[in-house]
This record gives sequence, C-alpha cells and structure tokens, in this order.
Amino acid sequence: MDVFNAIAARRSVKKFDPAHRLTEEEIERLLGAAILSPTSFNIQNWRFVAVTDDAVKAEIRRAGWNQAQYTDCSLLVIVCGDRDAYRREPARYWANAADSARAYILPAIEGAYGPNATLRRDENLRSGSMAAQTLMLAAKAMGYDTCPMIGFDFEQVGRIIALPPEHDIVMAVAVGRALEPARERGGQLPLAEVVRRDRFRP
Repeated sequence: MDVFNAIAARRSVKKFDPAHRLTEEEIERLLGAAILSPTSFNIQNWRFVAVTDDAVKAEIRRAGWNQAQYTDCSLLVIVCGDRDAYRREPARYWANAADSARAYILPAIEGAYGPNATLRRDENLRSGSMAAQTLMLAAKAMGYDTCPMIGFDFEQVGRIIALPPEHDIVMAVAVGRALEPARERGGQLPLAEVVRRDRFRP
C-alpha cells in the first residue's frame, strides 16, 4: 500500500474480531518495521511488550476501564521506553560507523542524557510515539487495523507486565481485524489554522 494511502486509511478502530489471530511471522514483521523508527543518537530506547495471552489481555482490560479493544484485538503492543538505554553498551548503536564518528558520538550520548533525567523520559515519549505510528502504518499496509490507547491505569498495567523501574509506558496499540468500518473522521482543522511559515506571528 502506498504510504499516503496508508496514512489516509489508518483509523482508530473500536471493534476487533476476537477470533482472529496474527501469525508469528506477521507479528515479527510488524515489530521489525517498528524498530526502523528513528531515535535520538540511535539509542533505540523503545521497548515493546507484545501481548497475545488471553489472560494477560483480560488483566489489562480490567485496568483499562473494560474497553473491549484490549481483549478483542489480535495483538496488544504496550509501547515502552528505557530511560537507561543511552548507557547500555552504546557502542552497539554505532557499530557500523567510522571510528571518528564513534569517538564524537559516544561521549555526546553520555553528555546529553547522563545528567538529564527529564530529557531521558521525554526521549522515551518521543521515540515511543514515532514507533507506535510506524507500527500502525505498517499494520494498515498489511491489511490490519489499529487503535492507539492511553485509557488505562499506567501503574496497574506496569505491574501486570512487570515493567522495570527505569522504563516508562508510552501507550498501547491494539492490532487486529476490524469487525466494522471506523467512524467518519470527526473533523480536521484546515492547514491554515495549524501551519505557520517561519515563525508564529501575532
């Protein structure tokens, strides 16, 4: 599917076919696309919890105000971020770069993230959001539908998935086969209202 068509066709689906299952190959293909998403300094700080177990999905549904997408989707991806990714053997992130590039970049990673806990969390939110969008567009291109979700108790879901303490949950993405078409778009703002050239003006 053309990328512009995938962008236009991607909608947040509320009703999934609970009998449908993605194959392991399809799950790997989706997550393989997600890890091609950009990250600052290539630290690859996103982490994905791919939930297919019905019992775990049911627990998450209870933590998500009983929204059916959590259990009826074929795959529930909890998109997370690792605040300590910047220091987990960072040479791996630039293994294919020239020595001169590594000599510059590796100290820069530590200099940017080491002293700045807020930046580390912000980077999780940025990177995780980009990965979630990549995941949703890839799913659409494969003929599946998705629903990005933040309607759940983050602390409770963190306990369910045994989230490590240095990680943040960014959002969940439900993936599956839609039972019915998505609703019409609620209404898009015109470009003239949301786009500014060069700077904001009074």
